[in-house]
Order: sequence, then C-alpha cells, then structure tokens
Amino acid sequence: MANNGIVVGGVIATAAIIFAVFVSFNSIADNDTGELIVTNGNYGETVGEVTGIERSYEYSLIDIFEKSEESIVQVSVLRGESDGGMGSGFVYSDEGYVITNQHVVQDAKRVMITFLDGEAYIGNVIGTDRDLDIAVVKVEPTNTYLQPIKIGDSSELKVGEKIAAIGNPFGLSGSMTSGIVSQMGRLLPQETGYSIPDVIQTDAAINPGNSGGPLINMKGEVVGINTAIQSATGEFSGIGFAVPSNTVKKVVPVLIQDGEFKHPWMGISGTDVDPELAEVRGLNSSKGFLVVSVIEGSPAETAGLLGVTETKETDGREFALDGDIILSIDGETVRKISDILVHLQREKSVGDEMVLSVNRGGEILELTMVLEERPQ
Repeated sequence: MANNGIVVGGVIATAAIIFAVFVSFNSIADNDTGELIVTNGNYGETVGEVTGIERSYEYSLIDIFEKSEESIVQVSVLRGESDGGMGSGFVYSDEGYVITNQHVVQDAKRVMITFLDGEAYIGNVIGTDRDLDIAVVKVEPTNTYLQPIKIGDSSELKVGEKIAAIGNPFGLSGSMTSGIVSQMGRLLPQETGYSIPDVIQTDAAINPGNSGGPLINMKGEVVGINTAIQSATGEFSGIGFAVPSNTVKKVVPVLIQDGEFKHPWMGISGTDVDPELAEVRGLNSSKGFLVVSVIEGSPAETAGLLGVTETKETDGREFALDGDIILSIDGETVRKISDILVHLQREKSVGDEMVLSVNRGGEILELTMVLEERPQ
C-alpha cells in the first residue's frame, strides 16, 4: 500500500481505517473501472469505495482455462504430399494475427488454423524469426469471433510462481497443464547457431504439439510462448522452456510490419570466466566474459575489442593469458554471456550505441560500440 500521508499519525490512522473496512464487510468486487467497491455481504448493496489499495488478484485454473480457451488455436501444417505436423498458437489481435513457433510452420506449403468452435481457416505466414522461434500467421475468419489474449509482463515473473500451459499436446486439442516457474533467464540454443536469451523454465508439462501455445500467469495473461522441452525420449520429463512475452511484445509488431526482425550484433565469441581462469589471470572475481575471438569487420573490431593471442596449458587445460574480459555493458554487471544476450534482446536495437567496461591486462577501459544487424 502506498504511503500518501505526510505525518506518521496520518499513516497509522489510514491503515486502521482500511483494516476496519476489511473486517466490517466480507466482499470486494471489481467494477471493471480500476476501482474496488466494498459491498455488504448480507444484502449485496454497494456501500462505498476503497481507494489506495493496489489492484491485484489471481484467477483459479478453471477461470484461466475458460477465459483463454477461445483464444487458443490448433496449427496444422502440410509440408509435402503426406508430410505434416501439428502445433499450437494463440490469437494476438482481432485483425486475425495468430502467434506460434517458427519451427511449427517452417517449410509449410499450407497452414491451417482451427479455433475452439471447430471452424478452420487457411493461414498466411507473414513473418518469422528463426533465431527466436517466433512466427506470425494471418487468417481471415468469417464465422469465428476473434478473441485476443492479453500479453503480460514476463519481467515480473518470480521463481515459484504458478503458471499454466494450454495447447494441443499429441493432437489433444485444448489441453491444459499447470506448474510453476522453475527459473528465469535461461539460454536456449537453436539450430541457427544463435541462442534464445531470457527464456522461462517451467515444470508445467509441455509435450509435442504444445509448441507455439501460451504460457499463462494466474492473472490470465500470456507470459511466454511454449517452445521446447529437455528430454531424452522426446516426451516431457519435468523441464520445459518458453520464449518470454516481453520478447514477443518487442518482436511481433515488427514481424507484422516488415516480415522479419533485425537483431543487434557485436561480432565476438568467447567463454565465461570461471575460478580457474580467474586465478591464472590474477583476477579478484570469476565474473565476466572473456573475448576469445573478434570477427573481422564487426562492431566489436571497430570498437577496439581484442581477442586471445596467447595461451598456456596447465593440468591438461589451455588457459588464455590475454583477451579482453567484458565486465559490464551500459553500467550493468556481466556475470556471464547470458547477461550480454539478455541486455541486447531487452534493451538494444540495430544502430544503438553500447558502452562496454573491459579488463585488458589489469587495466579497466571503456569502449563504445555501435551495434549492427546480425548476419545470417
């Protein structure tokens, strides 16, 4: 609760009034205007407004499913005469835009979107991003009312928070599973050679066919796109991954407008600093990212970053004796490579400047880099 009082006595008095309101009346209803209305539980009449209370609530899993099911679609694809596949998706806007995974519609000759009411429509893939595994499909429904689902703020997610996944696992339409957020900020490698940063890890069951469906918080908002599982068998084993909704909010409008998203690029490769490397280099911390190589003509080369030129072997392991160690970017501490990739994804665009603090042979330097478009 916000402290709007000037004197301590006023704050204490306000708190006492709010407490009394909750004791005296037994229900508070949302009137859809952003205000909270106090009602008398015996008669149901409105008796006053409570202000200054943060508006927060959670739905039950039943409510979330009922509110979301009309927004979830089945995505069926045909890649050849008999080669097909199936995934999930959700309605992004009432203009007919549907979001799914890129790998669901990749190389598809035909994409069919089926809604809860059974109506199916041929969709047109208007934008894809292979590196983030996001695709936008456009449909022109005639008999189906489009119900977009709200996109939430994935940066507000906490480890341990309850979430739900809805999709079509194994072709079983409209299936829902639930679990918790297991961790945030994971890196998910892709076949393109680039990794998806800032990925959400969950223990909600995600199986083949769930790909492209929404991960939903207990407010009924999409906080991620279910993308992959970690499994030796191809079936769910307790670890699933979702592309965060804040990435969706940044990328999807560009895909709708331009068909592609231009990723900012530095042009380096390297490895995270670990305790052994820190000892060899005489560092007082094992945080940071060691630049091993710098691509010719890249933003990193233009900015003056230096890679490794000298190494030595100790106990069967080769250690770099030089090479810049990135300590921070734009004032944010770099613990490992994921911090760099998350910052690029969340905060940066092609053409932006980025200030790097690097350790070069014990001397701390600041270098300014102008980000360019990532090559394919």
